[in-house]
Amino acid sequence: MSGARAVPGSRAVPRGPAVRAVAAGSVGNLVEWYEFGVYGFLATVLAERFFAPAGGGPADALVRTYAAFALAFFFRPLGALLFGRLGDRLGRRPVLIGVVALMSGATTLIGALPAYDTAGALAPWLLTALRVVQGLAAGGEFGGAVTVLTESAPPGRRGLYGAWQSFTVALGLLGGAGVTALTATLLTADQLADWGWRLPFLLALPLGLAALWLRSGLPETSPASRAGERAAVRLGAGALVLAAARVAGWAAAGYTFLVVLPSYLQVALHADARQALLAAVPANAGFAAAILPAGLLSDRVGRRPVLLAGAVLVMVVSLPLFALLRDPGVPAAAKACALAGAGAVVGLMAGPGPALLAETFPARVRWTGLGLAYALSNALFSGCAGLLVTEAVRRTGNPDVPAYYAAAACALSAGALLARPSGREEKER
Repeated sequence: MSGARAVPGSRAVPRGPAVRAVAAGSVGNLVEWYEFGVYGFLATVLAERFFAPAGGGPADALVRTYAAFALAFFFRPLGALLFGRLGDRLGRRPVLIGVVALMSGATTLIGALPAYDTAGALAPWLLTALRVVQGLAAGGEFGGAVTVLTESAPPGRRGLYGAWQSFTVALGLLGGAGVTALTATLLTADQLADWGWRLPFLLALPLGLAALWLRSGLPETSPASRAGERAAVRLGAGALVLAAARVAGWAAAGYTFLVVLPSYLQVALHADARQALLAAVPANAGFAAAILPAGLLSDRVGRRPVLLAGAVLVMVVSLPLFALLRDPGVPAAAKACALAGAGAVVGLMAGPGPALLAETFPARVRWTGLGLAYALSNALFSGCAGLLVTEAVRRTGNPDVPAYYAAAACALSAGALLARPSGREEKER
């Protein structure tokens, strides 16, 4: 027994393959969220290259850019259902390989797309179509990765193992922030707008090839079974809605503080592109630093208390954070520390979140159930964050809109987390 890890709902996984399962399961998330971060960080450039010639001012173009961003998120539930059903029936490994190949290919193609000045009105439609493909792939990625990670975990370590999914999300966002900030620093503004924006997207190709290599040797954690197909019809809508609500604050605050922030700083506070992109680095660094400790803590005290603490803290710090960012008298170092702290608060929710979702659904429909719950929450609260925040700030002139948005979503999560857990959650935690 010393060389195996028994996991409820799956076969025992040897320790060596379990380590590879952590790497292979989480690397796809790094690729996925690197790309999603790059799109968010470069939203103002993409707006200029693909959407501004369609008419209207810069704010109108940015709204259209975020509309394409949001549309991809609304295809994530479809991807979660499609790939989740396949993964629950055919096994985890082949579907995870297909998902990361789809995501990497679409991301690389974005870097090679002709802009509006070359392709005309076709350019924004091509970009949107690739975003839809990415949405489908991303919808399948999360559920599969979390399923593999939690099914590979030894007893009492699901929180820590599941947190690796969120940790590699943070690495992806941090990598996206770092690459775009470096690109913007090394190039002139004209070079960035002309061709430099393509480089971060094209980097997804070697990242994707590395992910495919890791996943080619991924051990299977759950036997293929048609029972998953029969059990899928028993997925309760109530369980899906409750699970989605519990992670709504994580979705909204994560995108508000970690992805939308650079564009907000440029449009609402008139910061230049370099300053705005550099601001995303400490926020994502704080996010990454908090995730694994939060997952480990949830193995000791439970998932819901840690998630609840993160949601309440977001409600408390949101307004002061944005007031501090607007204050010209506050030193840059203090603003960086505040952004790192805000990212860490989101990390409190991201650490235990994957394990909480995995423990909500039985093994036969785990990929489908947790993937759908996460995709629905992200479609509503992450994908729409940039669109809603940008449009609301433009219409109202109120720079505190992002703070209200994140706090409201976290209030919804807090209420859902206080709801009585199911017997299954109590048992598996």
